[in-house]
Amino acid sequence: MSIQPVSAQPMSSWPDLDDPHLALVGNAPEIGDHGRAIDGASCVVRFNNAAGFGGPAGSRVTLLALVNRGGQARAWVEDDGFLDRPVIRQAHHYLLAFPELSPDEEGAHERVCWTAPLRDKLARRPVHVLPSALHDRARQQLAPLVSGTPNPSTGFLVALAILEGRSPSLPPIDVYGFGFAGWSGHPWDAERDWFTARGEAGRLRLHPPAAS
Repeated sequence: MSIQPVSAQPMSSWPDLDDPHLALVGNAPEIGDHGRAIDGASCVVRFNNAAGFGGPAGSRVTLLALVNRGGQARAWVEDDGFLDRPVIRQAHHYLLAFPELSPDEEGAHERVCWTAPLRDKLARRPVHVLPSALHDRARQQLAPLVSGTPNPSTGFLVALAILEGRSPSLPPIDVYGFGFAGWSGHPWDAERDWFTARGEAGRLRLHPPAAS
């Protein structure tokens, strides 16, 4: 099955996408001791609770991507100590993974979208939101690799957005801590194939977790 090329999309409001040394750091528990290499990057992108932050995964963060729907987002909104977490304090920018839902798109029985309260809570730093068009393009990228409609992970969405906004003439992005495992609703095998293809094309440099 073929994998579609990544087309350029303007992401001018994002920080440091054209830094020559950019690290994308996932949350796989077997990330390995890459802290020094990660902290040596000029731009470091992390996710959610940033497993290993301050330890084997390093202690620098430029952009922190956060899920803004569901129970995890609600827990952050309701956590009085959320802003005191080291990774939250040290991030220069925040990125919310989903576009905000309108009232008629919300869940019938409980709130799904926590974009507005999260944005308010994080207002001391710039907050970016991935647009619905990016989600559409992500599904198009994965569609040839799966049956049915793919539900991309946050890591995939952010990686695609960065590649779209980054010149292909720049050095590859270093990718750490992506184990391609977790919630069963994401197409992990397809995402692994996509990342592998981008590695072979020279856009990504993969550092697989020890157990992957």
